[in-house]
Amino acid sequence: MKNWIFLPLVILAVGCTHKKVNLNGTEPIKINDFIAAFHLIETQFGAADSTIQQVSDTTLISLKVLTQFIPDSTLATMHYAEKSVNIHPVGRIEKQKEIYLLISFIKRNKKSLCAFVFDKNYNFLAGKELINSISNDDYNHSLSINKEPTFMISREKLNSDKQLLFSRIGWIYNAASKSFMVVLNDSNEDENKNNTVINPIDTLPEKNKLSGNYSENHKNFISLRDGKDLSQYYFFIHIEKNDGSCSGELKGILKLKSPETAVYAENGDPCIIDFTFDGPTIQVKEKGSCGNRRGMQCFFDDTFKKVKEKKIGRKK
Repeated sequence: MKNWIFLPLVILAVGCTHKKVNLNGTEPIKINDFIAAFHLIETQFGAADSTIQQVSDTTLISLKVLTQFIPDSTLATMHYAEKSVNIHPVGRIEKQKEIYLLISFIKRNKKSLCAFVFDKNYNFLAGKELINSISNDDYNHSLSINKEPTFMISREKLNSDKQLLFSRIGWIYNAASKSFMVVLNDSNEDENKNNTVINPIDTLPEKNKLSGNYSENHKNFISLRDGKDLSQYYFFIHIEKNDGSCSGELKGILKLKSPETAVYAENGDPCIIDFTFDGPTIQVKEKGSCGNRRGMQCFFDDTFKKVKEKKIGRKK
């Protein structure tokens, strides 16, 4: 009998716990209630410029609520700090150190999908518009997000010869700079560019012992240039495998652990590379997850031999 007396109270308590918070009001709400309004994305996510509204939740977020957690200066830069904009949650991605919220903005005929990053203490870190519906060109624009997450923004169209023209830019959030950075830029639209590898560090000094160019062949090479001291070197690596169907590039700073070994490891970057020096050769070994810097069927696992020529980069 006593159990029956307490049962309604238990039901009432459970009901209160799951009460949905109004995100379209003007009153302050708790950050955990705001985050909970975004469903968890655990697999790869995709959207197109024509499907932004379809992937959005029907829940409305008022500008008053949104600016409790995202600075209005950030929204103003994106031109969404207006009360006339309809704001909807799309989903959230949770990683070890960050939480990513995907939010759509619908402003008259313009629809946009944006990403906003928070740390685990719910402090706002950065925001970026990913795709929108008014690009005013002949391309189909799309977005795909993998588990890392890398935000791959693509545009495609068929030319007059029915050939597919494409450009793909991969973005990640970089914790060191607290901003989004490009990690992949691939296109088949510029034939001259496609026949030339641009070495972004080629003009830097190469006076230190390990500095120089190391090559496996004319499509696979690594360049080292002097860093700020003898324990660091700038590097740029370019690879092309499987008859050019899989390629990758990576630029960064390697740090010597000993005279024969070094490592590339940056805060916020899942890609880790080990380097081993043996006379005139350098062995590169991928340790972390570098999938956002290369194709899925090739890896940064090569041995390169030092060459005398200063400039590398022309494909034959």
